[in-house]
Amino acid sequence: MTTAKTPAGHRIGYRRVSTLDQATDRQLDGVALDIEFEDKASGKDAQRPQLQAALKHARAGDTFICHSMDRLARNLDDLRRIVDDLTGRGVAVQFIKEGMTFTGKDDPMARLMLSVMGAFAEFERSLIRERQREGIEIAKSKGVYKGRKPSLTGERLEALRARLKEPGKVNMTQLAKDFGISRETLYQYKRELCTRS
Repeated sequence: MTTAKTPAGHRIGYRRVSTLDQATDRQLDGVALDIEFEDKASGKDAQRPQLQAALKHARAGDTFICHSMDRLARNLDDLRRIVDDLTGRGVAVQFIKEGMTFTGKDDPMARLMLSVMGAFAEFERSLIRERQREGIEIAKSKGVYKGRKPSLTGERLEALRARLKEPGKVNMTQLAKDFGISRETLYQYKRELCTRS
């Protein structure tokens, strides 16, 4: 969290990932912000320390910016409550992925879209979780479930270690492309490799 006090009219960014080993780098990448808050916690409820700090910090005239609706809330009730609280205090709420901004002066169609998009995101998450559970149970019953395999092993892992240790600033986006992994996976490897060094 940035500690500088933000006067009214500024842009407040909120990022969230579910676990400590996930990276938030892709969220709000390239978005101009005056202050940022970040939680590494489940979105199952709104009692997240940095979310609460961000909500408390927001003032009339500010814009509260989040990568997507599912990063702000995991269910429709929480999503509507948070958006209603902010817009009711004169804070605009912007979702980058959905390309939507809510101001509290929205027409009924905008309110409907918030509910529809939020409900869709919640439904999609529940389907993904159900498919994962079913797949794991089937694999376990066949005795083939061994958990997730590492993306890189052996020589490729050593090559990545060497690239990460090169002098000068490493272009993480290009490095992820070179090794065919996501930036989140790359940052996870970086943490692991640096810890072992």
